[in-house]
Amino acid sequence: MAIEHRCDPKAAEAFGKERLRTALQEMQLIRRFEERAAREYASGRISGFCHLYIGQEAVVTGALSALEDKDHVITAYRDHGHALLRGCTPRNTMAELFGKVTGCVSGRGGSMHMFAADKGFHGGHGIVGAHIPLAAGLAFASKYEEREEVTICFFGEGALNQGAFYESLNLASLWDLPVVFIVENNRYAMGTALERASAVVDLYKKADGFNMPGEAFDGMDVATTWQTVQRAVDRARETNRPTFLEARCYRFRGHSMSDPAKYRTKDELAEQKQDDPILRAVTTLTENKWATADEIKAWDKVAKDAAIDAAEFALESPQPRLETVGDFVYANPQQWTPDGATTPHRRD
Repeated sequence: MAIEHRCDPKAAEAFGKERLRTALQEMQLIRRFEERAAREYASGRISGFCHLYIGQEAVVTGALSALEDKDHVITAYRDHGHALLRGCTPRNTMAELFGKVTGCVSGRGGSMHMFAADKGFHGGHGIVGAHIPLAAGLAFASKYEEREEVTICFFGEGALNQGAFYESLNLASLWDLPVVFIVENNRYAMGTALERASAVVDLYKKADGFNMPGEAFDGMDVATTWQTVQRAVDRARETNRPTFLEARCYRFRGHSMSDPAKYRTKDELAEQKQDDPILRAVTTLTENKWATADEIKAWDKVAKDAAIDAAEFALESPQPRLETVGDFVYANPQQWTPDGATTPHRRD
């Protein structure tokens, strides 16, 4: 993938000044939020797994720019950016990372299971590939009920080796479902390079096996991402045909916070960081005189302040109470007693 250091000029022109300005602010928010999350994880305030999205911000930002409010989004466990742009707030997203009751799912999901179902964001799923059939189900429901909605499903390239991927794309094509499948190919499934794990490295070609359109695009370019996904969304909405897209991108951090990323060289990482999607957007905006340096700096400060405020809010929020441990698990939750015994608790 050639490093351009700016958005594709034709794609940027089609995306337009106002949308690119908004997209940069959204990417800045994701970046500063993730940097703060990394700091809080290192401090011990966030526990469990934590998969950061730093470097991949253009994929979700560009893709979701193609959707309407009524549409649906579902993704894998690297989901903080998706949550922030599809119904969760910096405060309730960070609180969820802290496991606090003010989190977007009351502290029950943590990093990998963000949800805002009322806004059409259906997770955050920790099992590799398990949510891909759910995306087909969401699209099936939209078509069956004639709601003219589109579902976008994000996942990493490691999910392509799961049977659920093949079964879901097969059914989506057979049943003409309005769904767009996007593999965020960041080149490393955990620590394994794509070339070592897949006989096919041009992943978009797998679409041929399901008789659906497939296309690869530069996922480090927010304008190109929007332009490519918009075509697929229009196809889904107008003809109920699915599409399989390959977003070629790169993550700047390890697979998770516990990953030292020794499987790649420092030179490789340094070279890829020159292609930062945020810097591309900044360069495009300034070269086109669509934004000033002072505006961009001010937007970044807003993002930093939002991340700081979110962390302070999460730190001050209460922990879940022990007696609520059965809530949201059973239709008839168990009630905890002081001696540790449990009794059925029916809520009529």
